[in-house]
Amino acid sequence: MFPALLAAQRPPAHPPSSVDRQLVAAGIWAEARYNYAYWDAVRANWDSAFAAAVTYVGASPRPTDLQFFRRLRRWGALLDDGQLEILPPGTIAGRVARPPLILRSIEHRPFIMDYAINDEMRVARPERLAEILAVQGIPAATWIRDSVLPEIPAATEASRWERAVAAMLEGERGTAVHLLLRLPGGAERGASVTRSVPLTARSVLARPPAALEADTLADGAIWIRVNSFADPAVVALFDRALGDAPREGPRHRGLILDLRETTWTAGGREQGYAMLSRLIERPVLTSRWRTPQYRPAYRGSDSPDSAGSWLSAPSDTIWPPPIRERVPYTGPVAVLSSARTAGPAEDFLVAFRGGNRGPIIGEPSAGSTGQTAVVPLPNGWQLRVTVTRDADPDGKEFVRTGIIPEHRVEVDVADVLAGRDAVLERARAYLVETARR
Repeated sequence: MFPALLAAQRPPAHPPSSVDRQLVAAGIWAEARYNYAYWDAVRANWDSAFAAAVTYVGASPRPTDLQFFRRLRRWGALLDDGQLEILPPGTIAGRVARPPLILRSIEHRPFIMDYAINDEMRVARPERLAEILAVQGIPAATWIRDSVLPEIPAATEASRWERAVAAMLEGERGTAVHLLLRLPGGAERGASVTRSVPLTARSVLARPPAALEADTLADGAIWIRVNSFADPAVVALFDRALGDAPREGPRHRGLILDLRETTWTAGGREQGYAMLSRLIERPVLTSRWRTPQYRPAYRGSDSPDSAGSWLSAPSDTIWPPPIRERVPYTGPVAVLSSARTAGPAEDFLVAFRGGNRGPIIGEPSAGSTGQTAVVPLPNGWQLRVTVTRDADPDGKEFVRTGIIPEHRVEVDVADVLAGRDAVLERARAYLVETARR
């Protein structure tokens, strides 16, 4: 969710009626039908789902606001749009929350990676790397499959599962959720945590991570982790990290650019391109795109949506900076990706691959990029939907598969519990191999 968007919305002056809710549903149906760029990939019957949503609005007993919101999310997920968001008024969004836990899917199993330290967490002691075995007495896999996955929009199944695990404990703010945990040592115990972090919060943790973090590893490799391309300061931080990196010397191995946690954000594409310009000596091409161009005369039984024709834009060009301003980094580079790598980070991957600067290592990306539009709906609701189809410079589309790494490395539970980062180790090995050539 995007707090700035939610905060800007004004709730209706009166409790919504069934007609108000039907207008919201009709708006979602129409705006998606008109603006969405991937109708040829939608497997569900959008019209039938709209009829079901309208019927649900008039059901007895009357659905609560949160029940209505969840129903709309389940409907929107049918588009398989990894950037789709149904944004409710702030009065509703603020009532949906999750515990202050950072969760990750490892081999389709949910693990606690981190948590905010507060009074409740000091009592619950969830422990980092604890696996969630059950939620409210229901096995975790069943809970995710039945209660969470149907509400998660995503372009790939790996990304859908990642996002479902991250959101698996969402519910009404202030309510408790009971977990059965398996601790890293193998012991099992219960823990009760409260859904206290609203969707409008910027981060589950008390302080969000910095846009960029940099370390020098023991073997001399520079490891730069990008958490967000949207932060305007990220390019300056990148320049500073590169400026500290030695260009010569026996200990210098190269650069590892870690985009595994660079998830979807609104904006940031140009910052990513600016960072890439520091790594190249010749121009490289970006992705190309096209967007539906609605022409009523083109619409017929074989084209029931907005894609009767297309407005296309060619690839842009990323240029290295003038030598008088900056000397590009010419050492070996490897980029790390995961199913959480999305949005501007995928735009970066496309251009990086085209520039032949090094391999992408890790897991396929989320397949969630392209320009989005945020359109207003009745009664303070909004819809974010993808309105362009992005492709490699040669025209090959990648959104439904994600960007496939040259060196694919799957993350497994044994490695994580042992404290091994198999993807990072593969990147370090690549830099060593490159240095020997």
